[in-house]
Amino acid sequence: MSAARPVLGVIACQRTVGIEPAQAVMERYIRAAMKHADAAALIVPSLPDLMSAVEVAPRLDAVLLTGSPSNVEPHHYEDEGGEGPFDPGRDAIALSLVERMIGLGRPVFGICRGFQEINVALGGTLRRDTSASAELIAHHAPDGAGFAEMFDHLHPVTLSHDGMLARSFGKTGLTVNSVHFQGVGRLAPGLDVEARAPDGLIEGFSARPNGAPVIAVQWHPEWDADTNPDSQAFFNLLGQAMRGEA
Repeated sequence: MSAARPVLGVIACQRTVGIEPAQAVMERYIRAAMKHADAAALIVPSLPDLMSAVEVAPRLDAVLLTGSPSNVEPHHYEDEGGEGPFDPGRDAIALSLVERMIGLGRPVFGICRGFQEINVALGGTLRRDTSASAELIAHHAPDGAGFAEMFDHLHPVTLSHDGMLARSFGKTGLTVNSVHFQGVGRLAPGLDVEARAPDGLIEGFSARPNGAPVIAVQWHPEWDADTNPDSQAFFNLLGQAMRGEA
């Protein structure tokens, strides 16, 4: 390992461990990123009362916004209602971190909730019917499915011709896991579609607003990344972006 490896910030969620509040991120995200992007990593706590994105962003070479059981609060995209759980501390840090990292010209990558956060941070909206809409295929396993079964719920995506993902994966389509109840409603200005599900729902997007790439996917490449070459390609792209090679 090189002491000069880039440092990736991985956002944490507010969780409860026992009876105590905790800042936590599932280890699979950190391991997949550190191994396949060849990076060091730091966990970024979602404690906006004690820390701001302005303080932490300059110390990071890139940020990864992970998936989470929680949803972005609808008022952030000028909507109301919606079902929790919500994590307002994460909303505050994640949305401001997107803006700050872009301002510094540093890469921002997102997975699932992170994908949705980036769209919202840049002015897009979300839809909340991806498991129960007549317009869409099922984007989540049926109720009662076990944890591993949720990640066995698969569907194909078509990659945009000559997009960053198509070039990185070296193919025009993938089969991906699908574990989400929400998705993109209106795509934020400046984002380019990188992947679509068969029903047309956007599953990946990218941008290069200030030199460095912003790339996010709705699926979970961190799940079983060691056995999935396509997942490894996603994190390889993250590593390249952190080194200014993408």
